[in-house]
Amino acid sequence: MTTPTTIVELRTTLLQVPWRSSPPAAGILAPGPREIFVLEIETQGGLVGMSYLMPLHGGLHTLDACMKELIAPYVIGRDATEIEGIWQTLYKNNFWLGRMGVTLFAQSAVDMALWDIVGKRAGLPLFRLWGAARTSIPAYGSGCFRGLGRDGMIRRAQEFTAQGLKAIKMQVAHIRPWREDVQNVKAMREAMGDGIEIMIDVNMGWDADTAIQAGHRIDEFDPYWLEEPVVAEDFAGYRRIAAALKTRVVGGESHFMRNDLRPFFEHPGTPILQPDPMRGGYSELRKIASMAEPHGIRIAPHLFHEQMVHVLASIPNASYLEYMDWNDDLWIEPVLPAKDGTMSPPERPGHGVVFRPEILKDHRIGGQRLKG
Repeated sequence: MTTPTTIVELRTTLLQVPWRSSPPAAGILAPGPREIFVLEIETQGGLVGMSYLMPLHGGLHTLDACMKELIAPYVIGRDATEIEGIWQTLYKNNFWLGRMGVTLFAQSAVDMALWDIVGKRAGLPLFRLWGAARTSIPAYGSGCFRGLGRDGMIRRAQEFTAQGLKAIKMQVAHIRPWREDVQNVKAMREAMGDGIEIMIDVNMGWDADTAIQAGHRIDEFDPYWLEEPVVAEDFAGYRRIAAALKTRVVGGESHFMRNDLRPFFEHPGTPILQPDPMRGGYSELRKIASMAEPHGIRIAPHLFHEQMVHVLASIPNASYLEYMDWNDDLWIEPVLPAKDGTMSPPERPGHGVVFRPEILKDHRIGGQRLKG
């Protein structure tokens, strides 16, 4: 028996969109245009939910094949309001092939599109559907890329603070020796003064010993956090670094779901976690927040502020929202910082994010329609 919320079709659009200026000078991203995977889920009653993934390291066609073979057969014909049931079905049926990785990325796209449908059906923005805890969240400007060099990172930070943001994030490691990184942090603190918080992102570029050696010197400049100092699997290294430094040690963006983050809860010492919505979707991110809250751990999700703003506005343990402006040109109504350095979720039903039609038309390189 079908109902107005029965899922009848999945549509994918693969995009390659040129950067607005030059590609991010992060030193760890592949060259080339932005690659974006768009998913639309349509119900019998005509409601359409949308989500997108930005994998950063290729894989659009792999995701598309996964959606056809391993995801759509378990989704089409289900009721769109059965979000938890669909999540569990997809996870259990794909466990042997992909407990993490591409199947979970594709599953996350489904989860976020389904929540968009439910929000639209209820006539509520997601943060209100989930029980709004606040209407604004402090944000930090992310994009002071290591490849810009010392002066370039400072200029980028000044652009963010000129918008009203009270915090910025700079990068270290990978393309520079750690002693030069320390001098870059010193220069950033001198340029920013004491009124701006400075986050530092290592992107897993050090081992624990280097992170401790560099971190002792970085401590002097009072950064807000040191992010992903070691590879994701090195939980013991995280604990060693956190015990050695005054600066907060944070991470989590490269981990999959709450199970992969479990060591951070079993041995608290990382006061802020940064789960990525592509690694579990809205459902999993909210579960992570619930697990973290009793431990006094706050949540500062990885990227995608235009969607993550709803999550942070609905949980009690929100930290900062990461504002990366590199996709603001994609949306009909982008989510932008206010003059006081905060960001607010759209009051439109669902997540409220809509691609500009010409982006979907002019930059499409593939995609498919999947029906029962």
